[in-house]
Amino acid sequence: MHRTFGLLVVISVASASLLAQGVADSPRLLTRRYVEGNSLRYRMSGNENGTTYQVAVVATTTKRADGQFADELSWSDMVVNGTPRTLAPTSQALRVEVTLEGNSPFAFPDLSKAAGIIGPVTDMLNFYADLFLAMRQASLRQAGDRSYLSNSVVASWADGAVTILGEDHIDFDVTLTTVDTTSGVATFLIKHVPAPIPKIRLPADWMRAPVADTPNNWVQVRKTAAGFAASVGKETFDVRMQVSMTDGRIMSATLENPVTKITRDCLDIALTQCGEPRPDPTLRHIEITLLSN
Repeated sequence: MHRTFGLLVVISVASASLLAQGVADSPRLLTRRYVEGNSLRYRMSGNENGTTYQVAVVATTTKRADGQFADELSWSDMVVNGTPRTLAPTSQALRVEVTLEGNSPFAFPDLSKAAGIIGPVTDMLNFYADLFLAMRQASLRQAGDRSYLSNSVVASWADGAVTILGEDHIDFDVTLTTVDTTSGVATFLIKHVPAPIPKIRLPADWMRAPVADTPNNWVQVRKTAAGFAASVGKETFDVRMQVSMTDGRIMSATLENPVTKITRDCLDIALTQCGEPRPDPTLRHIEITLLSN
């Protein structure tokens, strides 16, 4: 779930500078209007290179001691590759607060308590993070309006144990694609695109040659039994989201996350004694649909 971690780090670290680009205090098209005690139930499904999951997500509105509203997320009814999977007790008990108020959508959760649902947890946070940014772009008022947010933060998902290097560098390209006053739904396209000059660390010269049609903006080095698996390439990330203009609820959303990359098996940490590069693409597709409220 490398890319998911990267996005959440970007949002939590760079939200202040990204919001400044959107002139966050200006009037907005959308505002989240909370009602304490209300619950939203979503069906969430995902597919990563043929491995599928489906899970129920419930967002229950609570009011914090500081007066700020938040949706408390919980996950249940997990199915992986068509087979029901019993969640660990810590995963069943996990609650993550997300908000579309304030200066940050969430505090990064303790994923050690999310056994078996790390993907669904971080994928759901992705949707809230993207909506958090999109809602704060005051220039998005009518269909076709677009806002580009340059991002100086290089995200890392390295754990130091197995993944010794994991970085990507993306900007945000946000478009308000439709405003349907009849249905009361606005649709956004939030594209995560390679930064013009990615600042990721590339430990070997062979990693500098572009794998796709832009400079490489994604790199990963993982330990293996025989040495290291070193990968590099281009990553993009498109989120299409339908949002209620009445109260700012997410009605539905899809996420497409392709990584066009090559991988080489290497004997040394300097990545100089390596086998031939092999294409190693990844494609993630995630969907959520509001079932009830």
